[in-house]
Amino acid sequence: MNGSLTVLSVTGWCRNGSTIIGNVLGEVPGVVHVGELHFLWRNATGRGVNDRCGCGERLTDCPLWSTVLPIGRPDGTTPDAHAAAVIARQRGRLRTRHTWRVLRRGAYDGQVRAHAELMGAVYRAVAARTGARVIVDSTKIPGEAALLPHVPGVTPYWLHLVRDPRAVAHSWREPKEYVYAMSAARSTAYWNGFNRASAAINRRHPQRSMFLRYEDFTADPAGTVDALLRLVGVDPAGNPVRGRGVELRGNHTVTGNPDRFRTGPTLIRDLDDGWRSTLTRRQRLAVTTLAWPLAARYGYRTGHAATSADTPDATSRAGTGR
Repeated sequence: MNGSLTVLSVTGWCRNGSTIIGNVLGEVPGVVHVGELHFLWRNATGRGVNDRCGCGERLTDCPLWSTVLPIGRPDGTTPDAHAAAVIARQRGRLRTRHTWRVLRRGAYDGQVRAHAELMGAVYRAVAARTGARVIVDSTKIPGEAALLPHVPGVTPYWLHLVRDPRAVAHSWREPKEYVYAMSAARSTAYWNGFNRASAAINRRHPQRSMFLRYEDFTADPAGTVDALLRLVGVDPAGNPVRGRGVELRGNHTVTGNPDRFRTGPTLIRDLDDGWRSTLTRRQRLAVTTLAWPLAARYGYRTGHAATSADTPDATSRAGTGR
């Protein structure tokens, strides 16, 4: 591994398995998974959906994030006002639709440059406090990911993670703890937009990026983790996956799938076809219509055997029978 701080940015649409992949990578010595860092300021000030760190503490009480949140806050500015300014920059300059502008123009104005500087300081602080040399950021918002080459002090890599849109729609069908529900049509519209933007980043940075179907991870979790570690220059000897199992310890993830709180022996389940019994005919039609032709390009073909998992992370505690 080189001496600089490496950031692996996971892109793609939500419910794509980024939480379990990030948490598995976070078990490797020298690697830390921070979850969806984009939402740190929103969640810490009550504007988001969950104010808990993966360690179980409130973000403002967490031993990591409580020391990171003040970074970049001007003297005399309240935490709430600082968070509001960060969120305004994210919404105004770094949403998914801004991906192509950032790819073309980089840190093109003062607001974008300010955010790049903040993110550099935050990543460096996380590395200093955790001892990590690789940070996995599963934010998944392509506008943020496209800015990484302009973030000072980091060497960026990208993982475009995609999951069968029918399985994603199945996962969104009901609320899960602090995660709300979404219709199949809306989920697939987002799936389309986020994956197109993510693909644009990989095309721009082919030597530092990897495309991965979540289904291929569940088919060969150990081999997939080996490939990801090699991508970011980490010795695969630290791969924590044994067969289909992994021992998960505590983490400091910002939001993400509620399964991020799970610790202990964890089984990475093979695939199932839960969407077949939960999606109506109309929902399936909406998904396949809206996802075409991107889904076919990724190998998801209508009428073929299902290649998707029942839950976003396809994990279960060892011995639970799930």
